[in-house]
Amino acid sequence: MQPRMIPSRPVTPSPTRRPRAARLVAAVGLAVSMAVGSVAFGTGAQAADNPYERGPAPTNASIEASRGPFATAQTSVSSLVTGFGGGTIYYPTDTSQGTFGAIAISPGFTARWSSLSWLGPRLASQGFVVIGIETDSIYDQPDSRGRQLLAALDYLVQSSSVRSRIDSSRLAVAGHSMGGGGTLEAAASRPSLQAAIPLAPWNLTKSWSGVRVPTMIIGGESDTVAPVASHSEPFYNSIPASSEKAYMELNGASHFFPQTSNTTMAKYMISWMKRFIDNDTRYDQFLCPAPRSTAIQEYRDTCPHA
Repeated sequence: MQPRMIPSRPVTPSPTRRPRAARLVAAVGLAVSMAVGSVAFGTGAQAADNPYERGPAPTNASIEASRGPFATAQTSVSSLVTGFGGGTIYYPTDTSQGTFGAIAISPGFTARWSSLSWLGPRLASQGFVVIGIETDSIYDQPDSRGRQLLAALDYLVQSSSVRSRIDSSRLAVAGHSMGGGGTLEAAASRPSLQAAIPLAPWNLTKSWSGVRVPTMIIGGESDTVAPVASHSEPFYNSIPASSEKAYMELNGASHFFPQTSNTTMAKYMISWMKRFIDNDTRYDQFLCPAPRSTAIQEYRDTCPHA
């Protein structure tokens, strides 16, 4: 992001003409002052333009790395909490940059958080607070998982030990399989969310025309549990074009691609979350024009709206 320059105010000429040497010293001093001020202003202007921006400027290598620029810690959440089955919170240890956005993530049918736990520190190290939830029952359906995702977010910002680190206006959801179906349920019922990422989502409901939350759906080309033709693709198509949305289909991926470390999936999850939770337009470059890779079978999107 380029710093904005503020035109200098016109200087009223002095009626008394100073000696040439004095004028030269004054001019040099003014030039140095302006140069220093310009650097300082550039940093301040960037922060003023987007107070939610966190971390250094991204590169392809930085968003493909297994860890981002923030050191992280984690803490457990008891199964005795209300509204979901407990889980694990991952968070940046740095408090010097202010609060962070938060993401709740649900596992799929019969699965536990451990099946997705690699995602926790990976996303947190990019500047997010992440809660990976355990569901009330491993057999919970998408609508229940959607409610539990929202309950987990409410717990994060109201009761958790890291609540002071979170900006309650910048929240998002994600999930795998029925957790992905639950992600759509949560997005439809809480339009104030900043982002949603269903992973290989499964849901009997096919139309999500009411979703206004920026949503990236990631499907697997070889998924036989939630085939993209009857799940991810109709879900994506049903979301209005007026909403921010993207669909990425991973080349040759099965239904279980989120359960092992997946650089392509993580790279675009980070880019989407950064762009819409943090309003960080530095990540536009990774989302538009549409990414092309041998790992990606297909990509559709609306491109982030200006």
